[in-house]
Order: sequence, then C-alpha cells, then structure tokens
Amino acid sequence: MKFGKKLAITAIAGLALMGTAACSKGGNSSSSSEKIPSKVTKKTNVVFWHGMTGVQQSTLQTLTKEFEKKNPKISVKLENQGAYNDLQAKINSTLQSPNNLPTITQAYPGWLWNAAQNKMLVDLKPYINNKDVGWGSAKNSDIRTELLDGAKIKGTQYGIPFNKSIETLTYNADMFKKYGIKKAPTTMQELKQDSETIYKKSNHKVVGAGFDSLSNYYVLGMKNQGTDFSNKINFTGPQSKKLINYYADGVKKGYFRVAGSEHYLSGPFANQKVAMFIGTSAGEGFVKQGVGKKFTYDEAPRPGKYTMQQGTDIYMFKHASANQKAAAFKYIKFLVSKSSQLKWANATGYIPVNEGVVKSSAYKSNKNLKLPAKLESAMKYLYSVPVAKNSNAAYQQLNPVMQTILSAAQKKQNVNNAIKAGKSKFDAAWKQ
Repeated sequence: MKFGKKLAITAIAGLALMGTAACSKGGNSSSSSEKIPSKVTKKTNVVFWHGMTGVQQSTLQTLTKEFEKKNPKISVKLENQGAYNDLQAKINSTLQSPNNLPTITQAYPGWLWNAAQNKMLVDLKPYINNKDVGWGSAKNSDIRTELLDGAKIKGTQYGIPFNKSIETLTYNADMFKKYGIKKAPTTMQELKQDSETIYKKSNHKVVGAGFDSLSNYYVLGMKNQGTDFSNKINFTGPQSKKLINYYADGVKKGYFRVAGSEHYLSGPFANQKVAMFIGTSAGEGFVKQGVGKKFTYDEAPRPGKYTMQQGTDIYMFKHASANQKAAAFKYIKFLVSKSSQLKWANATGYIPVNEGVVKSSAYKSNKNLKLPAKLESAMKYLYSVPVAKNSNAAYQQLNPVMQTILSAAQKKQNVNNAIKAGKSKFDAAWKQ
C-alpha cells in the first residue's frame, strides 16, 4: 500500500468525520433498571463491529484473545465492517432491524444520535458504577473526564472511549534550526510569525504551515475565542471573520497553505515543501515512514489552548441479553485497562485513554514515536464537537466551505463573498 493511502486510512481513523444515523423505532427490549449479573457463569457470545485495519486490527485481535483466555466463559466475535463510512452505513441500515445489531460497536456519538433518541442504546453509567463488572465509579476507571464526556449523547453515558487521537503540531526540527526558530510555536500568533520567517528566509521555497482538517481549524479557533460549536454561531460575525481571515491572509501571502488535492500535509512535509503542519496524532507512524532519514522531525502540542479529541468510542445495543451486556462491558473494561491501553497505544499510535498510561514511564519512554513523551502536556485542554441535532452535518460542511474560501484567497481574491456564501451553507446544515 502506498504511503499516501496508508496515511489517509489512519488520518481518517483519527479525524471526527461524522454523519447522522437513520432512525428506527423499537429495539427497546430491556429496561434501564435491568439487573446486572455479578458474574458471567455460562458460555456467552459477544459480537463486536469495528473498522480497524492493519496493525490496529491485529492488535485488537491479540488483546481479544488475551481477554478470552482470562475469561473462558466469554467469546468475542470481531466483525470488521470495512472503513468507517462502511461501518456507519452498516449500523444505519441495521437499525431498521434492531435484533440484527451487534452487542457492541465502534462509533462516533453523532452516528447514533437517532438510536439514542429511540432508546436503542444502553446507558453505561450503571455498568461503570457496578463494582463487579465495572469500576465502581467513573473516577476509578482512570479514563479522562473529557474523553468520557465526548462519548455522551444528551448527557447520557452511552459510550466508552477507545481509539482516540488529538491534533498535534509536527515540525521539521532541522529546518527550524536553519531558519533561526528557537522552539515550536505555542500560540497562533507565534505560528504566524514563524511561518512568515521561514517563508521569507527560504526565498519563498518553503511554506511555513498548514492545517489538515479545516473543520477542526474552525471549531477550535472559535473555542479558543470562547465560543462553543453550536447553531448560534454567526459565520459572518466578527469572531468568525477574524478566524477565517487569519488563515486566508496567510494563504494570500504564501506562508500558509492547505492540503488541497493531496488531502494531507504529511506528503509536502516529508518532501520539505512545508515546515510544519497541524494534523492527527494517529498519523505519526506514517510521518516517520515518509520522512525516513531525510531530516529530523518532532512533535509538539497544537498551538493555542485547546486541541481536538477525536476517534471512536464503544457503544452497546439494548437488544442484547443481560449476560451479553455484562460480558461485553467486562471486555470493554479490559480494552481500556492500563495494561491493554499501553499495548494498544505503543502498537497503533493512538493516544491512551487511560490516564495512568499517559503518565507512565513505560509509555513516555517509547523510542519509536516522538509524541508519547509530549502527550501529557499536549492534551491538557481537550475539546470535542458537541453532540447535538445536526451538529455533525454542520461540522462536515465546514470543510468544503473553508476550502472554497481559502481557494479564493489563493487566487488573491476578496474572500467576503465566499464567507457570505459559506454562512448560507453552514446555517442550512444546522437546519436540515
């Protein structure tokens, strides 16, 4: 598989590309007050739908075998549904026949908005608080609060975080030294200044920086100005225009760029056409492969206060039996345990959801990747797209809207008309 394709797979896995699920009545075969078995004493099968490939899938298989060995009464059937869009489509179509759904599935919360509305998901809070199959409390799980909150739908804990990534800054350390940049930028103002410096000192041969996800650029940019992502955002308002023009001005003057047809800036970065870029942490392994021995790269926290937490959670469907639910939660608990998350993170490049792993020397001393040593500071302030009606559609719409605006900037055009047109599309996505 070519480098670009492999990166695309991983980056897609890291980015929150979410859609709205089809709705269905029914599937509410068990009540939320159902008694949780303290032990799984008879042979129980759990079906897990996922979208993992390559080393991610093989690591999941290894962990599952380890779990089954420790829990001989429980059998976990892993069913790969293809890429994330395939997994989402399979969930959507099967929601019409709830009894054909798996016990648990990987998903973004936005995929399951309507499933939650129609009471087809299991509220996992009682399982979390159960001392036999869970931890006794959310605090005892050692899962970061922001990650747990990101797996809620309308305040209910339907998901448990699993394969997660954040946005980080990847930069060419050799190029920084060459052009007199002392350290990685920590603010957007420093990012702009450093990008201008590199572009100027390279005689316009090297672009300073760019952002892989234009949707994330906008969402985090607004959050860093104090505004949460919601249908109350005025796309042509002062805050929004300031954010858009920051990027557009850089594109016009040449020191910023977008990924464009290359989809991800890791390619131009590896070819030393861009000095740094903001993208998913899950792609570092492929960055390392692309860079090879051409130069020294490094990782740093994303400039600005907040970074985006992305990736899927694990959700449970109500049609399952009480034993299946208990068995499935024991399996989920195992996957997010300190031991499993250390293996998972080191093998796949995803960030650990277990705080104990993030802070552990066993993780920080990973010599194959740069991020583990920096992760604790890089994820100090996390944010995720709020799960609300049509929030996913609006989030998705941001990418083509921003592309159009920045394309106009690239042509040295006034972007005001493109911003006004973008407002219409953005507002329509919220109202659909």
